[in-house]
Amino acid sequence: MHPPLLARGVHKRYGDTRALDGFDLEVAAGSVHALLGPNGAGKTTAVRAFATLTRCDDGEVRVAGHDVRRDGAAVRASIGLVGQSPALDEVLHGRENLVLVGRLNGLSTRQANARADELLEAYGLADAGRRKVSTYSGGMRRRLDIATSLVRRPQVLFLDEPTSGLDPRGRSEVWATVRQVVADGTTVLLTTQYLDEADQLADRITVMGAGKVIAEGTSAELKDRLGGDRVIVTVAGADLEAVARVLDAPADPETRQVCVEAGPRGGTSALLAAVRALDAAGLEVDDVLLRRPTLDEVFLHLTEGTAR
Repeated sequence: MHPPLLARGVHKRYGDTRALDGFDLEVAAGSVHALLGPNGAGKTTAVRAFATLTRCDDGEVRVAGHDVRRDGAAVRASIGLVGQSPALDEVLHGRENLVLVGRLNGLSTRQANARADELLEAYGLADAGRRKVSTYSGGMRRRLDIATSLVRRPQVLFLDEPTSGLDPRGRSEVWATVRQVVADGTTVLLTTQYLDEADQLADRITVMGAGKVIAEGTSAELKDRLGGDRVIVTVAGADLEAVARVLDAPADPETRQVCVEAGPRGGTSALLAAVRALDAAGLEVDDVLLRRPTLDEVFLHLTEGTAR
């Protein structure tokens, strides 16, 4: 059985530029898979290839079991696509937008109305369904935009930077919508510039650089590449060297800090051990902090020098 999205050895050139250069990707069913990379890494080209909007020069791409070259119509019938800007008619009501999309996709008037009501209820827009889209907040427009892409119940949904330009409340609303989409059985491929978004939503993350995959794994697995957790002890009044000896860790006289390397996901145990050791030695310190790698740090580390 094919995964919902599979790419092997994909190449795409624009003149002398290699937008995709042996790109590989496999997305598991019922998951959110984030595609990250600096500008020019090839994210948009990859999504356009998956959605049959551009033709690759070489390689294999299968979406919902269909080959994008030989069976583009079947691919398009199996997917939803949400671009960076909402594709909505602001003069129409929210419900009218959904009914219109349903009719354009071959649903009867009765079916389109029923599907519109179902989606409005599912994504928290029932009370606003008969208001003009021009009165919606940014988060509401995004949720409606995602709902329109789900009218045909796609197997795979492509979300291209869905929270770009939204305030924190709007982003939170869209995150809840994405989680609901996956709970309803749709597989999601997410491209985003917000690293915390991938951290919050993605089951797995693929980092791109110069048209190819440079790293792939869960958020925790990628963070482990930076060496793991650290416990940082700040010392003001106490004896810095005594704290360093008790913790068996190096001291920095300039910052007056002692840093204990805890290894991948070992921070909690190291933090408890440090506090107990300091207490047993009768040493009072100013602060004890557990520092974990962030996805932003991982991203910068992995993509250094790959932006084009």
